[in-house]
Amino acid sequence: MTEALTQTTSNDEELSFAELFAMEENSSVVNVGDVTTGTIIGVVDGYVLVDVGDKAESYVAKSEFQLEEGKDFQIGDTFEVFIERRKEEGGLLLSREKAIAIKVWEDIAKIQEENGTIEGKIESRVKGGMSVNVGVPAFLPYSQIDLRPVKDLDALIGDTFDFKVLKFNRKRNNVVISRRAILEEDRNKLREKMRSILQEGQIIKGAITNITDYGLFIDMGGMDGLCHITDLSWGRVSHPAKLYKVGEELEVKVLKYDRENDRVSLGVKQLKEDPWSTVATRYPVGETATGKVVSITDYGVFIELEEGVEGLIHVSEMTWSKKPRHPSKIVAVGDEVEVMVLNIEPETKRISLGMKQLQPNPWDLVTESYPVGSIIEGKVKNITDFGVFIGIEDGIDGLIHVSDLSWTERIKHPSEKYVKGQTIQAAVLKIDKENERFSLGIKQLEPDPWQAAYNKYPSGTVIEGTITNVTDFGVFVQLEEGIEGLIHVSELSKEKIKTPIGAYQVGDILKAIVINVSAKDRKIGLSIKTLEGDGEDSAAEGKGQAAPRKETSAAASVSAAPATLGDLMKAAQSGQSDEGKAEED
Repeated sequence: MTEALTQTTSNDEELSFAELFAMEENSSVVNVGDVTTGTIIGVVDGYVLVDVGDKAESYVAKSEFQLEEGKDFQIGDTFEVFIERRKEEGGLLLSREKAIAIKVWEDIAKIQEENGTIEGKIESRVKGGMSVNVGVPAFLPYSQIDLRPVKDLDALIGDTFDFKVLKFNRKRNNVVISRRAILEEDRNKLREKMRSILQEGQIIKGAITNITDYGLFIDMGGMDGLCHITDLSWGRVSHPAKLYKVGEELEVKVLKYDRENDRVSLGVKQLKEDPWSTVATRYPVGETATGKVVSITDYGVFIELEEGVEGLIHVSEMTWSKKPRHPSKIVAVGDEVEVMVLNIEPETKRISLGMKQLQPNPWDLVTESYPVGSIIEGKVKNITDFGVFIGIEDGIDGLIHVSDLSWTERIKHPSEKYVKGQTIQAAVLKIDKENERFSLGIKQLEPDPWQAAYNKYPSGTVIEGTITNVTDFGVFVQLEEGIEGLIHVSELSKEKIKTPIGAYQVGDILKAIVINVSAKDRKIGLSIKTLEGDGEDSAAEGKGQAAPRKETSAAASVSAAPATLGDLMKAAQSGQSDEGKAEED
């Protein structure tokens, strides 16, 4: 400034002092409201002294300057500053921040007009989006951050990206920017390129962008394709998220490409051979294999032999027991089990497996372990109307039919004598291996009393017994415990009797003669009529009279007496018919 005054004086020595003072007053080179370049000429504490070419220097706070990390203020550095006003006491009020803002607003307007981009740093989360520093605070809406929703927005804080300017208002200091617009432009370019090269059957690499219940969405480079859950693996997939993560890259095969709608179907499993094409050779019928339990149902268990190959063990093939437990009581999901291949249907992708085939069939050994006639001991497992089931060993139950409980007792229901859990002995009667039936008997543990009765009460034996029942066709008499005989109505008297009911009472004592014995049919035929006839013959012989030979003698009665109840009834009807003929004669 002094040099200028000296030069002026030398050029025009005739100027007055007043004129020189006026020239000094009008020598300002900056105007209020302008943005000009300033040079740092000094640094004092938190301020820098800036010369903007005016008659006075001004101080600007260091905090208004944005310096790169590690860089400090140096004498001679230049910056643009904004002339806010002239101070009354002299000097200028300068602002570096406002100079930057003015420059930024000019750049923003130009960038929007030319559809350019501006660089910005994401600083924080705000309502509805993110705050980005592009020289001035700018608003980045959530929908404009990326092509897809971002789960972790905090992870973006501190990152620097390029943005498009959607709109701005300088008066309100409002700028709305978008990163998605840039990504969409890039994606459209990639999509056009991908459309020209994409072919069905092609193998490409892509990144997972989204995972749903029904499959994966994969970015192939400008285009998204869907890999359905059924095309992820030849095996069972419960949910795609258990196998893959968003952002993971993987190779896929293009299964179908709909060019009109830009729909692409992808597959992962198609990169491998279908295991069912060779399953018959790798798992021949009759061979054993090891697999993992992947599912349990009421009707059986599904076993994964390898990825994509599953077989079913039907509940009937899990144990030899006729009443198998629920499959969940035998195995659990995840268990490794050994199985035998029973049948393969590659066309329908079905394999039948078995577990019990790897264990000895208890029925193969039961005949040797329990020969007919041997005595076994077991607990009562079940009681039914027709008999009692005894547990022999695991998977084998024996049945004692109600008819084999006692030789003599009349048992209406087995529960009258036995209860569940009771330990009893029984004799082995019959083993049917094919039908898996084990027949037992309790009465066979003792001799058959009817066989003894056959020897004890031969025909012609006179007995005395108690009446146990009176029916229209005869009277039942107990000879001893469990042994009864029948006096048919036709054998009660020589006289014709229509019914013994009323003439005989239960509990009365009768004497009769045995006329027929059958141990096989378990019947004893008795007769009072024959006994009375034998008594008359004996009396006649005592008087010296010759008794005529009668067919009603004991021997004749034995041969002629009916053997069964049906025979007795037939005989009774026949007797009535003969009497009718005799009366006619």
